[in-house]
Amino acid sequence: MEKKHPEYQYLDLLQDILENGSYKADRTGTGTYSVFGRQIRFDLSKGFPLITTKKVFLRSIIYELLWFLKGESNIKYLVDNDVHIWDDWPYRFYKKSQKKISNKPLSQAEFIQKIKNNDKFAEKWGELGPVYGVQWRHWKSVEGEEIDQIKTVINKIKDVVKNDNNNLNSRRLIVSAWNPAEIKEMERSGLPPCHTLFQFYVLDGKLSCQLYQRSADMFLGVPFNIASYSLLTLMIAQITDLKPGEFVHTFGDAHIYKNHLNQVKEQLSRLPLALPTLKLNPKIKDINDYKYGDFKLENYKAHPSIKAPIAV
Repeated sequence: MEKKHPEYQYLDLLQDILENGSYKADRTGTGTYSVFGRQIRFDLSKGFPLITTKKVFLRSIIYELLWFLKGESNIKYLVDNDVHIWDDWPYRFYKKSQKKISNKPLSQAEFIQKIKNNDKFAEKWGELGPVYGVQWRHWKSVEGEEIDQIKTVINKIKDVVKNDNNNLNSRRLIVSAWNPAEIKEMERSGLPPCHTLFQFYVLDGKLSCQLYQRSADMFLGVPFNIASYSLLTLMIAQITDLKPGEFVHTFGDAHIYKNHLNQVKEQLSRLPLALPTLKLNPKIKDINDYKYGDFKLENYKAHPSIKAPIAV
């Protein structure tokens, strides 16, 4: 396939890091090869940017995004839906807590099973703190007011559309997950937001979104992030009567973990395939009404998945 395939932006960035990345120690103790300040972009009218050079499981991405939009911070919703991408962080905190009091911790599999079957245990140990969903939908002001950033930004987008794109707030369509007052609490059992801020842009009847990601695990995390924010853009475009524009992904520290190098090289040996199409239930007109069954992925063909360890 010709070099113009949109996925090459992602693949070329992987190659850039392999060739030009500087070795840096990191919080997890794994070690990374890192570059700073990069950007890729996808025209959402030309296919849904789900990576094809390795299979990416959209099911987990959809459930995670719905979880964010619910404003929740406990992994029980994800566990109940057999999504385990956040399991490692609360389990790490639980295990550390048990060792402090000389208790033998449950295995991770036992821990997750107990999250699923025991509401009180889940309430105590499945909590991640004020992470994405809380900041998106329940940001607390210094006066104690709760701010629903998602509802606010959607109403502002509708305002822009109603006023023919000539609204003073059209450069303020921003949602932030980075709340300095609560970073320490997020660090307790979870992780401060990696995808920290996103901004919408309305022009010519199209909705575009730009994400700023402070820290980007290019092999494992970024394919999820591309799909998740592209999906969010499609969802909000539909409920504001706009067409999808671009998803622009801006990176701070873009890195490949040292123990992902072989996997990255394997992925780079593959040619991208045609992008799939993602269809949304056209009846949905409220962001809170989307359910898993409202999304249909069509014509997704991908190379086999490539497994790699997650750095926690």
